[in-house]
Amino acid sequence: MEPQRPPLMEVKGNLELKTPLVKASSRLPLPGSRLKRGPDQMEDALEPAKKRTRGLGAVTKVNITRPRGPPLRTAPQTHGQTAAQKVPKKTGPRSTAVSTVLRNQKPAPAAPAAPAPKPGTAPPMVAGKKPGKRPAWDLKGQLYDLNEELKRYREKNQALDRDNQQLQEQLKEAQQQAKTLGTECSTLEEELTRVRTQAEQGQQELGHLRAHVSEIEEQLSTKEELLQELQKEQLELQEERRALATRLEEQERRQQALEAALSSSQAEVVCLRQETASQATLLAERGDQLHGLEMERRRLHNQLQELKGNIRVFCRVRPVLAGEPVPSSGFLLFPPGPAGPSDPPTCLSLSRSDDRRATLSGAPAPPTRHDFSFDRVFPPGSRQDEVFEEISMLVQSALDGYPVCIFAYGQTGSGKTFTMEGGPGEDPQLEGLIPRALRHLFSVAQEMNGQGWTYSFVASYVEIYNETVRDLLATGTRKGQGGECEIRRAGPGSEELTVTNARYVPVSCEKEVEALLHLARQNRAVARTAQNERSSRSHSVFQLQISGEHAARGLQCGAPLNLVDLAGSERLDPGLALGPGERDRLRETQAINSSLSTLGLVIMALSNKESHVPYRNSKLTYLLQNSLGGSAKMLMFVNISPLEENVSESLNSLRFASKVNQCVIGTARANKK
Repeated sequence: MEPQRPPLMEVKGNLELKTPLVKASSRLPLPGSRLKRGPDQMEDALEPAKKRTRGLGAVTKVNITRPRGPPLRTAPQTHGQTAAQKVPKKTGPRSTAVSTVLRNQKPAPAAPAAPAPKPGTAPPMVAGKKPGKRPAWDLKGQLYDLNEELKRYREKNQALDRDNQQLQEQLKEAQQQAKTLGTECSTLEEELTRVRTQAEQGQQELGHLRAHVSEIEEQLSTKEELLQELQKEQLELQEERRALATRLEEQERRQQALEAALSSSQAEVVCLRQETASQATLLAERGDQLHGLEMERRRLHNQLQELKGNIRVFCRVRPVLAGEPVPSSGFLLFPPGPAGPSDPPTCLSLSRSDDRRATLSGAPAPPTRHDFSFDRVFPPGSRQDEVFEEISMLVQSALDGYPVCIFAYGQTGSGKTFTMEGGPGEDPQLEGLIPRALRHLFSVAQEMNGQGWTYSFVASYVEIYNETVRDLLATGTRKGQGGECEIRRAGPGSEELTVTNARYVPVSCEKEVEALLHLARQNRAVARTAQNERSSRSHSVFQLQISGEHAARGLQCGAPLNLVDLAGSERLDPGLALGPGERDRLRETQAINSSLSTLGLVIMALSNKESHVPYRNSKLTYLLQNSLGGSAKMLMFVNISPLEENVSESLNSLRFASKVNQCVIGTARANKK
């Protein structure tokens, strides 16, 4: 289909290049033509048709198109006839329009050549060409031709008259149409203006649309890139789905295998449950046997400790320190035990020379030898681990539920603090009894946990200075602000004693104990004495409350472990001149000696089974009351100096220890519930 043309272009084409209304031979417009011509122009266009004849041989060829009919061909001219005479053209739009129509007409196609005519007959007529020329001698034929031509011209003249009449009618119609076309032209011009305005608006809208199109194209490119990424991701997901499907198939196969294995395992589980039930029964029986053996162990262990003595005394001689004089070879002797040199020593022999005594000859008297016997004697070369090995069984008794108290007694500088707490630094070989005892307790408690026993440990560390109780674990704002520490019973009717305003710290590992010992060393009262540059002027008491429970059997046990570092025991010199500082040392010494004397009296009263035991005569004995009685186990370390200059203090310490060693306390009973 041809594209639809706008109305304005259609009108313009009709005005300029429209198919002519008049055939090419007549060159006049047909009715309905939209050429803008007036009546004068139409008459001028018809004038040449009126002047077409100049005699018989000068007829102008005019073909007038009939409306809605086929075009008429121009009749051929006779020999000698001339073409239609040219009508002088009038200047103006009418002549121009007619000439334009005539130029647009196409000539008629040529007819094929006819055969030669016979004499006496009319030559054949060829469409669009003249008839063949007769010979000069054929006059009759020439006359016949002229008559025939005359007839034709007459018929043509009549036809032209009819056509002229029709053309006049068409002219009227054309004039009316011209008026109508004028009106239509103005309308079309207005429409053209409107269309141009619309075209401008359309151009603007087209610009906007182009910008919008470019924007949409950018969005489209972005969407295409996104689509490509999504397609890529889709491919990856498809690959992943395939891999997952493969894995799922493998899992299903594995699950089937597992189900088969499960069915067989279930049968095995039934058998194992039966075996487990029998094993549980056997385990319960073994547990009962183990519990019975543990109880038997505790009983035998306690009997062993009782055979060794509920009050035992060990003697330890410290080594000679750098810068001290080496004693004579016979000053301290350690006789071998009853079993020979391999038996640990239990005796000590100390010689003392008395310059005040003299023989009759005036020579000095021979030295006096003093022999002492204890449960165990540790020479100067004894190590810390050897000392603890002897008391480890006693520490085990505390875990079994028996109160245990271990003292370190002796003069200032004899090594009491070293024995209890250890030496300076972090050398594990120098650790004292307190850290070693707690390590042993933690280890055994962990082992007993497998037998159903659970243990808890609560530590406290106090000192008794001039009969005043102080908390050595006080820190920061608690120092001096926590109120006075007093010894009180835990509750009405309770035999357990506690120290008010003192810290009781739960401990579960060695590091926590080390931190407590470090804090206590900083807070303990010390002073310079004649025997020691830094002497402990108070009794320090480390108490560890042990609580054990066997939940399955409903058993409980609890007992305190007391590790006491007693203050240095020194005799007063009556002839010593006292200054302001010496008076404080004198009061400290008097308080120390008084508490040590009370300790001796308490032990003697317990040994003699006296009805009244003077616990309250000293804060030390009152605090340790539950660890000194008949149900407790007690061990005293007597520490002495190896120097000859300290022989008097050493003899006093050894004599006090010997008295304690002779005491016998009743049978111990475990604190069980």
